[in-house]
Amino acid sequence: MTTANPIAATPRPLSSRRAARHAYLALTMRDLHVLGRNLPALLIQVGLQPLLFTFAFAYVMPSIGSGLGGATSFSTILLPGLIASTLTLQSIMSVTGPLAAELGPGREITDRALAPLPLWALGLQKITSSAIFGLVSTLVVVPIVWLVHAPGNAPQAHIDNWPLLLTTLVLSALLASTLGLLLGTAVDASAFGPLLGLLLAAATMLGCVYYPWTALRPIRWVQVLTLANPLVYMSEGLRANLTPSTGHMPTWAYLTALTLGTAALGYLALRRFARRVQT
Repeated sequence: MTTANPIAATPRPLSSRRAARHAYLALTMRDLHVLGRNLPALLIQVGLQPLLFTFAFAYVMPSIGSGLGGATSFSTILLPGLIASTLTLQSIMSVTGPLAAELGPGREITDRALAPLPLWALGLQKITSSAIFGLVSTLVVVPIVWLVHAPGNAPQAHIDNWPLLLTTLVLSALLASTLGLLLGTAVDASAFGPLLGLLLAAATMLGCVYYPWTALRPIRWVQVLTLANPLVYMSEGLRANLTPSTGHMPTWAYLTALTLGTAALGYLALRRFARRVQT
């Protein structure tokens, strides 16, 4: 008669690195599951503002002879800018909304902190989830701009370098998400809504959403001032990849800004997040 070896029958515990990886993926999949469950309402929320902007500027204004865009249709100018602004808004909102509840009086963040992850990785996971949602939101904008326009004013876009376009989109989503995490941990939840609305309005107006950065050359001080706006580099990067004929910032410039901006803001955001969770 043989007896079972209790040592052999005992499952080996996961290494700390594997456990952290499993927890990271599990939390991300949980966030994506919540996203999928609320997808119809989210698609309406994401698409409403781009639809109104596109209807007003790409359909109504050209139809009444405003001349927006000059020789280039305004839909062509609007396409990359509206993708960038929607990506920014949704990436920021998808991290700040849940974070406000998790850091509130109920301290729901403590449940996530029980996962076998260092606090900085927990913050990085929130950046990842919100970046994915931001990228998904861009899929709503493209058909809106492509279909809603005055006769003869369809956007003229073509893609010569898919890897560069995808790199630009991913960097833009990560930059917006890190900015959202930083704002969500630095600003009190009660004051965050009005402040975010003000910041996004200013960022959009001076974010090269409705005009190329090169068009600001006659107003040199404004052109220089806009370089402090992360949305400028997102808009210009997408403009360079989707509608290069409209003029755009050099590739090295927007890629450098997106990369360094993501690294710098990510470092600050993760440190701030860890501090907020511990207090």
